[in-house]
Amino acid sequence: MLDGVRGQGHYVGTYIAWGAHNTGWWGEGEMKFYLDGDQEWPTICGTGTEDYFGGAWGFEVAKGEYGVYSTAFLGLPQVIKPGGSGQSQPRFGLYRWHVLDPIHFQQDVRVTIQALGWRSKLGGQGRYLPLQDDIASTGIWYQAEPHAPFPELPGLSGLEVI
Repeated sequence: MLDGVRGQGHYVGTYIAWGAHNTGWWGEGEMKFYLDGDQEWPTICGTGTEDYFGGAWGFEVAKGEYGVYSTAFLGLPQVIKPGGSGQSQPRFGLYRWHVLDPIHFQQDVRVTIQALGWRSKLGGQGRYLPLQDDIASTGIWYQAEPHAPFPELPGLSGLEVI
């Protein structure tokens, strides 16, 4: 979601547009915040996509029906379900602002999210399901000078930026 940020700053928030490619549960993935030199293990590791965005009940308001909600700091304001929840490939818009729980970094920050779901089996058992969903994300942060140079955008080499 966010990589290559060097310097001192404050991670402000996340917006994700998530397009599920399966009909099952898609929200098991963990948000991970690698701060100030973290490599293998993050400083902050969530317990699931639904928990990070405030939907610990799996975003369901009734069996198989997703419910939208918005608060000052997190929400699921958009659910697009072409054929009904759990019966098609739904799309979601989610946000989280770190105002009351700020995430500060001194050297660097990297933010990731797992695309991980759950597949139920007969008899009530199940297993984790690695996903190949469409995910578009925006990570927002404030950063003090100096910082590392931003990478060149693809397809813009040789163009003069004014």
